[in-house]
Amino acid sequence: MEVVRSIALSNKYGLHARASTRLAQTAKQFQSSIRLSRMTGEEAVDAKSILAILTLGVERGQTLEIRAEGDDAEQAMAAVIQLIEQNFGEE
Repeated sequence: MEVVRSIALSNKYGLHARASTRLAQTAKQFQSSIRLSRMTGEEAVDAKSILAILTLGVERGQTLEIRAEGDDAEQAMAAVIQLIEQNFGEE
């Protein structure tokens, strides 16, 4: 199963080191492949890799496309979206 969602980041600093770490930790809890990309058509990166997430350079207000594929894709997507909607627990 594949699930795709787009979401704008509203946290103050975008995907900085702490937010990227929390995102990777969340993604690693699931068997599904979780890929992230900016809406500018760039290649997607592995959401389980902090370094890969940081290379995206996503800032506040920019839209992130999330693609989860696997048996637990819906649960993985729900967890990632919840983390982003809660501003990575920072604000």
